[in-house]
Amino acid sequence: MACAAPALVLASASPRRLELLKQIGLKPDRVDPASLDETPLPRELPAAHASRLAREKAEAVAARHPGAVVLAADTVVACGRRILPKGTDETTARKCLSLLSGRRHRVIGGVAVIAPGKGAKVRLVTTAVAFKRLTDAEIEAYLASGEWRDKAGAYAIQGRAALFVRFLSGSYSNVVGLPLFETAALLKAAGYPVA
Repeated sequence: MACAAPALVLASASPRRLELLKQIGLKPDRVDPASLDETPLPRELPAAHASRLAREKAEAVAARHPGAVVLAADTVVACGRRILPKGTDETTARKCLSLLSGRRHRVIGGVAVIAPGKGAKVRLVTTAVAFKRLTDAEIEAYLASGEWRDKAGAYAIQGRAALFVRFLSGSYSNVVGLPLFETAALLKAAGYPVA
C-alpha cells in the first residue's frame, strides 16, 4: 500500500503561481504567504536576493507546517546589477518601464522546497528578456491598464506587456512567476508526486 503524499503548502499569495501549478496538475493543500520584508540587503546582487528570499520564505512557512512539503519562490527583474522594484505606484512603474525600454534584462526566479526531514533545496533560473523601444504613449497606456501593480519590474508578460517583448530566451513560466520545469524537479526530488 502506497503512503499518502504529504501536504503541499505554497508559501505565496500570488494568484499567478497558483495558476502555474494548476497548469501542471498540482493544487496546494494550503496557501500560506510568508510575508517577509523583501528589501534587498546592501550591495546584494539580484541572484543572491532571489535565492535568499525563496529560502527565507520556505523556512518561515515550514516552521508553521511541520510534516508538509513547502514550496516558495521569488521573482527578481534585474537590469545589470540593479534590482528593479515591484510596481507599487505609477511613478515607480513608469521608471521601471522607461528603464526596460529598448533594453535586455534578466528575470531571475528563486525556487525553494523544504520536505520533512530534509533541508531547503533552492534553484535559480534566469530568463533573458528584451523589450522593444517603448513610446511615451505605450507606457501611459500600460500604466492606465493597471496590470503593473505588484509585479516585479512593473510588468506582466502574460498580459498586455507581451506586446513589448521582442526577444525571450529561457523559461517563459519563470517570467510569469514560477519556473515550472525546475519546480517539478525540486518537488520530485523531495518525494512529492508530480505527474
